[in-house]
Amino acid sequence: MQREPRALLFDLDDTLYPLQQFLMSGFRAVAAHVHVTWGHDPSRALDLLIAAYGTDRGHEVDVLTDRMALPAGAAATLIGVIHTHPPAIGLSRPVLALLAALRQDWRVGVVTNGRADIQARKVEALGLRSLVDTVVLASEHGTGLGKPEPAPFLAACRALGVTPAQTVFVGDDLRCDIAGAHAVGMKTIWLPAVIKARPDPAQALADLILPSLDGVPTAAGQLLESRWSSHVA
Repeated sequence: MQREPRALLFDLDDTLYPLQQFLMSGFRAVAAHVHVTWGHDPSRALDLLIAAYGTDRGHEVDVLTDRMALPAGAAATLIGVIHTHPPAIGLSRPVLALLAALRQDWRVGVVTNGRADIQARKVEALGLRSLVDTVVLASEHGTGLGKPEPAPFLAACRALGVTPAQTVFVGDDLRCDIAGAHAVGMKTIWLPAVIKARPDPAQALADLILPSLDGVPTAAGQLLESRWSSHVA
C-alpha cells in the first residue's frame, strides 16, 4: 500500500543555518564599504561592529558611524549595504545531509519571514532551491506580514501537494513558527536556542521540543504516524 504524501517544512534563519552568519557577512560588507568610500581601516570597522553586537545589539551601524565620525546619512547607506550585499553564508554538512536524506521520503520545504529581497538573496547563497521542493517567502503571501499568518503555511502545502494534517513544521520561533503552524493544523517541532525559566504560553503548542535538527526525521515520522504529542528536553 502506498504511503500518503507527507511534508516537512522548515524555518530558515536560526533553524537551518545560524542567522549570525548573515549578520557577520553584512558587517564585513559594511567594513569594506567604509574602507572604499571613506578610507577607514576595515579591520577596525569590523571590530567596532562586532563589539557593538555584543553590547548594543541592533545599533551596531550607529555605533560605527559615531566612533568613526562618518558623515550625515552614512548610517542609512550602511544599513542598505547590509540589506543588499550578496551574503557569504552556507549550510553545514550535517544540514545538507539531512535535507538530502529527507527528500527520499518526504516533500521538503522552507517558509521564511523577512523582507522578500533579503530572504531571496539568502536562499540563493545557500543554494536552497535545489535542496528542497519549495521555498516560500512568507511576506509574499497574505497581508505581507509573514508568519504567523496562515497564508504562507498554506501556500507551502499547496506547492507540495499536501494538507496541513500531513505536515510537520520545524522552527525556532514560538510565535511565528510554532503558533502559526499549529493554528493551520500542522504538527510542530520547536528547536529553541534557550528554554526560558518562565515558559511562554505558545510552548504548549509545540508537539515536540528538540535540542537540534538531528532527531527531526524520526520525530516527525512518529508525529504523523501515531499522532502522539509529548515533549523531550
